[in-house]
Amino acid sequence: MSYQIDHQLLETCEAAARAGGRELMAWRGRFGAREKGVTDFVTDADLASQAAVRRVIAARFPDHGFIGEEQEHSARSGQAHFASRTAQNEPIPGRADQLCWIVDPLDGTTNYVHGYPHFAVSVAVARGSELLAGVVYDPVADKCFMATAGGGAWCDRARLKTSAARNVGEALVAVSLPARVERDAPDLLDFIEATQVCQGVRRSGSAALNLAYVAGGALDAFWASHIHPWDVAAGVLLVREAGGVVSARDGSEFDLWNPHFLAAAGRELHGGLLSALTAYRRG
Repeated sequence: MSYQIDHQLLETCEAAARAGGRELMAWRGRFGAREKGVTDFVTDADLASQAAVRRVIAARFPDHGFIGEEQEHSARSGQAHFASRTAQNEPIPGRADQLCWIVDPLDGTTNYVHGYPHFAVSVAVARGSELLAGVVYDPVADKCFMATAGGGAWCDRARLKTSAARNVGEALVAVSLPARVERDAPDLLDFIEATQVCQGVRRSGSAALNLAYVAGGALDAFWASHIHPWDVAAGVLLVREAGGVVSARDGSEFDLWNPHFLAAAGRELHGGLLSALTAYRRG
């Protein structure tokens, strides 16, 4: 892919993410929320942000595929979901020759609903399973984390680099838990295990920002067993381009369309965490 096309994709990621962020800031404190799960919400702000993101992308790349968390046929994980799209002659995300935009218009919805200022817009573009460009935008701090494949990761013109942490005992890590957690859930067991062996553990409510912080060195690692492509697509590229390691949660190759994962600042820390945490099992 040429530099010019790379630049166009990244520029579109940024423009779209900032457009979504403006909607989120405009809607703060005046939206209606509707439950979409036990402790998960969909808001008018979600929908307005996604519409703004999609307008920017469609104006520049009208023939590309699009997956947004709040779209009518929301992507679950894996390729099976996309079979129904072929009957409608829609672009099929994950197909090797199809450019597809993967968007979370509001990552950290519960935080947003409660007025907790920790949420983001995540916009990425992929060809098949290859991530090409991505942006995580924090509209509260007005920070834009961005990356292109092979082009590095940046935030406000500063090059991002993962931390130098090598040992589990010195690591500040983040864990993602689903909205509803059973007492014996593997995710909760991981959380408990991490508190015993890591320097500190955080659960922030925004997967996209956690990955951006790993890329920037504020966090040393982050993992999740129950997650969606739109939550992590941009962030995974950020971590990789900042020098970090991302695998599936069990240590195998990361799969964008079935995205359980472990992201760490470096290979030694990554291996240490794989050994320290519970054996992965899909719940």
